[in-house]
Amino acid sequence: MIDEKVICAGFGGQGVMLLGQLMAYAANEKGLNTLWYPSYGPETRGGTANCSITISEKPVNSPVISKADTIIVLNKPSLDKFEGKVKPGGRLFINSSLIDAKATRTDIEAFYIPANEIAGKIGNFKVANMVMLGAYLAKTKLFKNDLIIKLLAKTFGEQKAHLVLLNQEALTAGRDYFNKNY
Repeated sequence: MIDEKVICAGFGGQGVMLLGQLMAYAANEKGLNTLWYPSYGPETRGGTANCSITISEKPVNSPVISKADTIIVLNKPSLDKFEGKVKPGGRLFINSSLIDAKATRTDIEAFYIPANEIAGKIGNFKVANMVMLGAYLAKTKLFKNDLIIKLLAKTFGEQKAHLVLLNQEALTAGRDYFNKNY
């Protein structure tokens, strides 16, 4: 039974919303019930941004997530704010390129993904979000890369079509990093 509650958080401009949208779109494509709920800080770029995604075989009744199965954090303020919202036995994905702290809880699984470092090796730091998504998908096996790339191409449209291959590389690199290290 699929019933996954996810929170993605970081600074505005890190692609947090795109990461969440792609997960929601993928759930729709698979015939699952889903809800994506964005939350922005006062600034768009550089301010805090997070989104909640619920993916379930059951009807989804509320966008509010009190305890998440998974939290993906791209910066230190997000780790500080959201670590306590991971349910016991849940997962915390930490962008270890920007966060030098470790998870303080011992009742959850923590995965340290150097997303910015990996993205930099690919050639663009802006795809760190896709590196994190790739790692998350390697762990959960919710969706295949092909589905995410198809949806990314659709979301980007013709104007950003040239970025699809770069994002595909990042998704694969995140998955590969996770599989190699965890």
